[in-house]
Amino acid sequence: MKRLFFRLFVTALISVACLAGLLAWFAHTPVGLRQSPLDVTIEPGSSMKQVARQLVEAGVDVQLFALVFLSRVTRQANGIKAGSYEFEAGITPRALLNKLTRGDVTQADLALIEGWNFRQFRAALDRHPDLIHDSLGLTDAQILERIGAAARHPEGLFFPDTYLFARKTSDLDVLRRAYRNQQKMLLREWALRAEGLPYKDPYQALIMASIVEKETGQAADRPMVASVFINRLRAGMLLQTDPTVIYGLGSTFDGNLRKRDLQTDTPYNTYTRPGLPPTPISMPGIPALRAALNPPASNYLYFVARGDGSSAFSRNLDEHNRAVARYIRKSTP
Repeated sequence: MKRLFFRLFVTALISVACLAGLLAWFAHTPVGLRQSPLDVTIEPGSSMKQVARQLVEAGVDVQLFALVFLSRVTRQANGIKAGSYEFEAGITPRALLNKLTRGDVTQADLALIEGWNFRQFRAALDRHPDLIHDSLGLTDAQILERIGAAARHPEGLFFPDTYLFARKTSDLDVLRRAYRNQQKMLLREWALRAEGLPYKDPYQALIMASIVEKETGQAADRPMVASVFINRLRAGMLLQTDPTVIYGLGSTFDGNLRKRDLQTDTPYNTYTRPGLPPTPISMPGIPALRAALNPPASNYLYFVARGDGSSAFSRNLDEHNRAVARYIRKSTP
């Protein structure tokens, strides 16, 4: 009887050793790939069996049972993270599992440019091949509701930046991040604002920043441009800024701003209506926000583009008319 138990014990020991050896060989033997590199997307909420199946269907030549068994032995079965992954030739099952549990996802990116309006923002999202386009068909108001924004108008509420995300991320997730970033930046800069500014709340500062963003060809001019507009608000003067008029024209604007456009009243025509327009007209970045909330002291009330991207600033209408004659009329055929 003792010999029988001994033989059984030895047999079991050898079997375990063989199994361990086979598992070790499997874990460190490169798997075949349909192509290299190979993109694979692991769906959220997938069990380890479903993960293995998704890998095989995507083009990873690996034994399903062996991979699942290895993941359980290594205690990685419950640590797989959803997302898009890129595998290259030579990867082993163990390295593959390590990658999946680290969440070493392949990232895509999307640049949202300072000065863009929300229509341009949505178009960039719609064009991106690595996003899930959940916002398609939604109105602006519905998008705001989906991302948890209480505002009624989306313009200016999204922070321009380059956003990294895993492939097959919802475009609503990108929108949500951009919205939260802008709220954070706006409140931070509002807390650091200069005293005596003619804004009732942070939203009005955001409106001013969006105008400054669109009116400046050179970054160095932003603070002084903001100073001009703030001085005009304090003096009760019309802002008379073309970008707000253009924004009010919407998709009907053909690139040529005419005199009749300046005379046609809309909520965004700052030639016909006093004060700030009702909403921002673009996505302002940090420099424009800071210029609007901490402008330099000046007595300038006018500015005109020099033609090289910079602006000439004037204290009164006579100075401004001379600047216009020098930089605008002189260059007009």
